[in-house]
Amino acid sequence: MRNLVSAVERIDPLTVSGRVAAVNGLLIEARGGLTRLSVGARVGIVRRADVPLPAEVVGFRETRALLMPFGPVEGVAPGAEIRIEPEGSVVRPTKAWLGRIVDSFGNPIDGLGPLPQGQAVYPLRASPPAAHARGRVGERLDLGVRSMNVFTTCCRGQRLGVFAGSGVGKSVLLSMLAKQADCDAVVVGLIGERGREVREFIEETLGEEGLRRAIVVVATSDEPALKRRQAAYMTLALAEFLRDQDMEVLCMMDSVTRFAMAQREIGLAAGEPPTTKGYTPTVFTELPKLLERAGPGPIRPDGTTAGPITGIFTVLVDGDDHNEPIADAVRGILDGHIVMERAIAERGRFPAINVLKSISRTMPGCQLPEEREVVKMARQTLSAYANMEELIRIGAYRAGADPLVDRAIQLNPALEEFLRQDKDEATSLDDSFERLARVLMGEAA
Repeated sequence: MRNLVSAVERIDPLTVSGRVAAVNGLLIEARGGLTRLSVGARVGIVRRADVPLPAEVVGFRETRALLMPFGPVEGVAPGAEIRIEPEGSVVRPTKAWLGRIVDSFGNPIDGLGPLPQGQAVYPLRASPPAAHARGRVGERLDLGVRSMNVFTTCCRGQRLGVFAGSGVGKSVLLSMLAKQADCDAVVVGLIGERGREVREFIEETLGEEGLRRAIVVVATSDEPALKRRQAAYMTLALAEFLRDQDMEVLCMMDSVTRFAMAQREIGLAAGEPPTTKGYTPTVFTELPKLLERAGPGPIRPDGTTAGPITGIFTVLVDGDDHNEPIADAVRGILDGHIVMERAIAERGRFPAINVLKSISRTMPGCQLPEEREVVKMARQTLSAYANMEELIRIGAYRAGADPLVDRAIQLNPALEEFLRQDKDEATSLDDSFERLARVLMGEAA
């Protein structure tokens, strides 16, 4: 009954409509009803012998509104009626959404029936909490992955980026975190994923155990740019709902690069000038707005703090170039970065994380003094081996020339075994440091 009353209250007694004036590629120009339109407003375009086509206002040109559709424009005719939706882009989630798979509109796509609608309204494009009104990062978070627990220790409410090329193992790493991380709920956004990989990721990689406490938002690569972008906003909106229920949330998005590509398509269609590698200025404006929504929760009037949103965002680096525009911009926004390298994956070590190039900006404050010493020694050993690796492989290094390199050669097999981890294997944070300490003492990993 409450849901029925809420639905009736949302009905706007005043219906405002416009008309289609022109269709130019993916852009639809509309006339009429401009007083009720704004950038980001949602409309429905009436089509012949078909359901209305949802669209969003992306700009204005003189006396016309510029719309981008959420689907193919087939069936849109000149003069077709455009119905303006008063509520805009919002979602009404509940805790019953955990364990479900939804699209960018919040509609279920897992075949398990309709989803219950909650009372609270969450806008998809919400503003991040004010800097002075949000808490600080909490205690350290056990991610279950040894290399990340030790070398990039993460705090609750921190935001990390996973930078890697295609086929290096990002999705498998995300599935390990979804199943093993110490949190109450997980929200996974699959933005621009290959269609065949979605079910594989959910059923095999994520698994029943990981899905039970997760909400998965899916927008495949064949869907319009507007839906791919909205899936990213939906992911953060669902994470904010769970945060407000005092749950510790792990929000993972694969990938931010495809969100940026979708925003680039939208910006170019709306007439924005292309800049670096064709990315439009709004791409670099929208990235911090999206990523800053994750982090420590806002402080409530009663002095309590909402649950944190720990963010793990993958970045698909173009041509394995970790200094390309999106990677460079995201690295400057987030609180740390995990670098995955193809060369490490090619020699069969997964997760293929280069721990020497990865960093967490909350370290070393979240580690104990003895743990910092262990990590320092491990980095020195790995760095010594990396610097002389080519000489060692061709046999040009003479044993005894450098005691540190000699020790690195001796410990390298055990360190590689420590960094290698099966996707179904979990190691706690304390055990990770203990195992690394034993390796540095010359014991087995």
